[in-house]
Order: sequence, then structure tokens, then C-alpha cells
Amino acid sequence: MHLNRGRIWLGGLAGGVVWVVWSFIVNQYVITNARYIATQNAGLFLKTPRYSFFVGQWIVLLFILAIAVSHLYAWARAGLGPGPGTALRVGFLAGFFAGFPENFAQATWFAGDRALPFGWMVEMWLGAIFAALVAGWLYKE
Repeated sequence: MHLNRGRIWLGGLAGGVVWVVWSFIVNQYVITNARYIATQNAGLFLKTPRYSFFVGQWIVLLFILAIAVSHLYAWARAGLGPGPGTALRVGFLAGFFAGFPENFAQATWFAGDRALPFGWMVEMWLGAIFAALVAGWLYKE
């Protein structure tokens, strides 16, 4: 099976941009800084991060995930065929793996508002779907 590696990277990078924008929207408008501040003031979150450049590292991680999703889409095309249906399947599974188990545990054990882990789950799950759709749209053999 021959894969177009240039298109995989293009789809991954473009999907990464979409995922980063989606992450920003979720954290600014769905979860909101007020929830984070309230959780910090309640002593449930640190007021200063352990990793000083967390935002930059988070962006890099989303790009790595988007590139991985792009690879998964290219590999899945052989068995499932090209198109948005395959991209949706890949994004749904990747988003589930990336977002559901850890945030389910957070919602179960975290003493703070359940909206935070729910928002993080939605951020990862839909972000993976968006990245896969972008990768699928850009991929050509």
C-alpha cells in the first residue's frame, strides 16, 4: 500500500490548526476562565502550572495527535474507502481514545465542577473528528 506522506503531513498540520482553534473556543467560551479561577480559589487546581510553557506544549501535543489521526485516516482508506464516512469513523475512535476514559475518571473523582472534565472530553473528541475530516478532505493518493 502506497501512502502519500506529503498529504498525510499536510492533513495533519491543517487538522492541527483546526484542533487548536477548537481547543481555544472550548476553553474560552464553553469552559471559561471563570470556572478555572473558581476551581483554583477552591484549592482544587494549582494557581501556577507545573510546566511553565503548558499552552505551547498543549498546542504541540494537539498537532502531534492531528498528524497521528491523519496517518490513521490514510491507513483506514484501504479497508473502508475514501471519504468523510471513513474520516468520521477514524475521528470518532481517536477522539474517544483521547478524550473519554481520562475525563470519565476526572468527572468521577475530581472534587470540582463536572463541567470541566465534560468540556475537556468534548474538546478532545470533537477535535479529533474535526482533524480527521480535514485530513480526509486534503488527502489524495
